Amino acid sequence: MLVAFPQSDTKSPFAGRWDLTIKTSADTYPSWMEFADESGSPQVRVVGRVASAHPATNVKVSGSRLTFTTSEWFGKTIDVTWEINAAGGKLTGTQRRGDGVNGKLTGVPAPALKREVSSWGQPESLFNGKDMTGWEPLITEPGKPVQSNWRAIGGDLVNTAPGANIRTNRTFQDFKLHIEYNCPNDGNSGVYLRGRYEVQVEYEPADKNDALHGMGSIYGFLAPSETLPPKPGQWESYDITFVGRQVTIVRDGVTTIRDQEVPGITGGALNSDESQPGPIYIQGDHTGGMKYRNIRITLPSR
Repeated sequence: MLVAFPQSDTKSPFAGRWDLTIKTSADTYPSWMEFADESGSPQVRVVGRVASAHPATNVKVSGSRLTFTTSEWFGKTIDVTWEINAAGGKLTGTQRRGDGVNGKLTGVPAPALKREVSSWGQPESLFNGKDMTGWEPLITEPGKPVQSNWRAIGGDLVNTAPGANIRTNRTFQDFKLHIEYNCPNDGNSGVYLRGRYEVQVEYEPADKNDALHGMGSIYGFLAPSETLPPKPGQWESYDITFVGRQVTIVRDGVTTIRDQEVPGITGGALNSDESQPGPIYIQGDHTGGMKYRNIRITLPSR
């Protein structure tokens, strides 16, 4: 894993973590970059539109100009060349894709988000078990109509078939979240904190996902410290405490991630505005058959 240096502690104007936004002629989406230079060997890792954090290649730095290449997923794997300039503590540049689509890039330093919560209020329900009040579908693919297959059935929030992701109407900053899930065999979903950081929910074949991308991970960044036996088709629970960048995840009563830092956004994030509150969003575009229930949030006391 790369070591992120504060921008003020190094001569490189690229050092540290950056929240990026990329605009093409058809779309605007978030990205994230981390830059480190150890012993004159610059390293970059990137979170693209949908993928998890992955290293760049051909990294070259010349003063305030940085270039590198990555492979990104846009319906298929596409090589991408990044050309980035640093000035005034911000980034601008171009993302040139192998399919001919080019994007304009802007970036700002990722915030530290160092906060503490001394006391908490009372839990409140985010899903009433009767209808979709408080939730709305998200556009899965730009230019295509939204097809949401989420329904309230028998007190459960059910994704009857692959379709739209959904999010809460409300947004949140720091919170404790309790959510129960029933993931079928071969199922894949996820719960996004502040709409930016995915807690993975999946029971795909055992050899498909490593620990950084499997059940209970912060996708691509944090792996669970404990491995629990799979329970496809059975109800399980997450209790998640998220304050600033620090996350603790308790799965079925077992602490699997304890007070770990989430470095940046994960693939599929709604935006890269990490300092702002965001919704709880649930992934529904991969597989049908996912169920959720007893979704409750607890906010800091005023």
